[in-house]
Amino acid sequence: MTRGAALRLAAAGGLLAAVIHVAEPAVLVDTLRRADRDWLLLGLVAALLSNVASALRWRALTNWLGAAVSPPFALLAYVRAMALNALLPGAVVGGDLYRALALRQAGLPTLDAGLSVLLDRVSGLWVLLALGMGALPFAASSMALALPLSPDWIDLSCAAATVLLLTAPLLLIARPINDGRALAALARLQSRLRRPRVLQQYALQMGASLVVQALSIAALACGGRALGLDLTPAVWATAAAPVFLMAALPVSVGGWGTREAAAAAVLAAFGVPAAQAVAVALIYGVFGLLQAALGGALFACRPQAVPRLG
Repeated sequence: MTRGAALRLAAAGGLLAAVIHVAEPAVLVDTLRRADRDWLLLGLVAALLSNVASALRWRALTNWLGAAVSPPFALLAYVRAMALNALLPGAVVGGDLYRALALRQAGLPTLDAGLSVLLDRVSGLWVLLALGMGALPFAASSMALALPLSPDWIDLSCAAATVLLLTAPLLLIARPINDGRALAALARLQSRLRRPRVLQQYALQMGASLVVQALSIAALACGGRALGLDLTPAVWATAAAPVFLMAALPVSVGGWGTREAAAAAVLAAFGVPAAQAVAVALIYGVFGLLQAALGGALFACRPQAVPRLG
């Protein structure tokens, strides 16, 4: 293990320990002990379906970029990537590199292999932000903390931000970059994106990301319901954005620590005690850990060949 990885591991462990201390370990353990099993099972199913949808979304993107990836290969690569994400410091970076390498070894050019993973990851985070902004006006009435803004201003700004988030990526393909001042890497990236059926692929990517994030938010909400939290869907969508984003930062191991800290901070605005907020994040982390364990077991399987499209 490198020094940087060791430092990230220590930092993540220290942050998680600090968050658990603030939530009071005894109260946290009691909260988790009383969790409803039916809601936990439903949350696990939602989390599993979210990652299945993520794998199929990635497959559609790789097909558009020129590689005929089968659904079993995409699912296998995705769960293996989840195992690496759970084990290696750097959040989602290790798993994303593995997916790109799997496509590269299958014959897809390095740029396209990396681009498929980058666009897949960014589209999911982009839609997550849009959902969070769109849900905020509906969740604001549930906030325990008063916002120093008028409701009308919140509604208008969130609606505008949501529209911009969903349409801004189109600017990258709307006008070709061909002047000497443009960065060569950006121009090369744009040339890859200006493929046939780009608008159809964009709509598919956004729609699939909406499904993925809706299932992920549902998994988080089921974890909350298992603990007796009766919050509206808008609240969960609003809270999920910072929680998931913090978990994806490459400064932790599997999102542990950053996810729990974000949950404690964000859900406090909706009157959720620290112990319940941290417990929700821990449950969501366990959902991912169980799937990562499956991915680790599947590392013993040999992936099938991936043919190239002509």
